[in-house]
Amino acid sequence: MKRSRVSCNGSVARYDSRMAPLKAVVKNGRILVDAPTELPDGTELELLPVDEMDDEERAQLLAEIDAGADDIAHGRHIDGSELLAALKARREAARR
Repeated sequence: MKRSRVSCNGSVARYDSRMAPLKAVVKNGRILVDAPTELPDGTELELLPVDEMDDEERAQLLAEIDAGADDIAHGRHIDGSELLAALKARREAARR
């Protein structure tokens, strides 16, 4: 799916929301991307350090993500607006 995003200089950059993340390293204080990109010049990127999880933590996270996907696939979830309404009702009931 193609989307548009306006950068701070007003130009519109087209990007594919399925684009793989870029991988970069810091060397001598500079951020170096290890592969060419099709992003246009002037495209702004927000860079965040990779979270340093150990293998066990990463496996647990992936298992929880899989369990959540399974819950959604089997209808074991509620819409976010329903959840917020239920929490609001609970809060109102507690005030009485």
